[in-house]
Amino acid sequence: MSEDFYDVLGVSPDASAEEIKQAYRSKATEYHPDVSDDPDAEEKFKKIQKAKKVLTDEEKRSAYDRMGHDRYEQAEKHGFDASEAGGDPFGGMGGGPFDGMGGDMGGGLGDIFEQVFGGGRGGRRRPRSGRDLRTALEIDLEEAYAGVEKQFTVERPAECDTCAGSGHPPSADAERCPECQGRGQVTQVQQTPLGRVQQTTTCRRCEGEGTLYSETCGDCRGEGYVRDEATLTVEVPAGIQDGQTLRMEREGAPSPEGGPAGDLLIDVAVTEHDQFEREGDDLRYRLPVSFPQATFGDEVTVPTLDGPVEFEVPSGTQSGETFRLEGKGMPRLRGRGSGDLFVTVQIVTPESLNEEQREALEQFAEAGGDEIEIKDGFFERIKRAF
Repeated sequence: MSEDFYDVLGVSPDASAEEIKQAYRSKATEYHPDVSDDPDAEEKFKKIQKAKKVLTDEEKRSAYDRMGHDRYEQAEKHGFDASEAGGDPFGGMGGGPFDGMGGDMGGGLGDIFEQVFGGGRGGRRRPRSGRDLRTALEIDLEEAYAGVEKQFTVERPAECDTCAGSGHPPSADAERCPECQGRGQVTQVQQTPLGRVQQTTTCRRCEGEGTLYSETCGDCRGEGYVRDEATLTVEVPAGIQDGQTLRMEREGAPSPEGGPAGDLLIDVAVTEHDQFEREGDDLRYRLPVSFPQATFGDEVTVPTLDGPVEFEVPSGTQSGETFRLEGKGMPRLRGRGSGDLFVTVQIVTPESLNEEQREALEQFAEAGGDEIEIKDGFFERIKRAF
């Protein structure tokens, strides 16, 4: 089933003509192909125009409410003006070309169109919410670790204070459009072999409003809505990851029919850190050590996002070997513990050596395999050199 015209405009079935026009202005502004970023803006704009054309015409709206959306569309598709067709688009034709057709047609096309014009609408709906808006927020890794309260600004539509959403100042003079007699549409009637066919289009002079005003609101240029910059504050939870989205309820676009506002969706981007690499809730850190530190072992200081900690480098550590510090990674969302910090040891080769260092390394190279005894003084000299 197609989306009905009330849903397209975001109004209830008992909305007044003024509410429908106001909803049309809001939707048309949002989805006009010249300004909207929506990839389906052109198609949505066409639906909005068609919905407004039907719902602001009393006769067409009455027929639409009586028949329902799909049956009304079928009637229009076959070239009949539903507002004048009553219960049978062939009524009064008196022996039209389809009279007497039966068999598989189930009584002829007259019966088919009789079904088209049955039915109606029932039930009442609550006002629809305004549309959701989306924005982006950038934080660093330290803020993602601890959680942070961030203030930001966002542009969103708001009802024009100057004209209260009407599109014209209160002082403007109003008169009924003489072109369409206040209906917002003009109708052309053509006689066809199937009967009279009416084609209704939006009035060019009043642009479907039905009323002409002496002035247009200078703040919103007649649209009824303006772009408003709001400053908001959001609580970013500890442990949030890059690409996750926060939702602020009722901070989106206002509802065109007086319902609740939509929500504001905030896409969080966590910037890269100069020391740590993040993998989910875990962190990785490369620890540079000297050759003597890796050989003899050493106690070193390792940075974490919660402050430096002492770490024991075991003797005989190989370059590229990785150690895990439990609970020193990122906190998990909703307070379910923390990830780990993985420390990868990287032995740093000195780029230049002094005479003492060179002599010590040459002696080490000459010593050869493990079976050769090396005096403790040699290793001490290497350790001191680095």
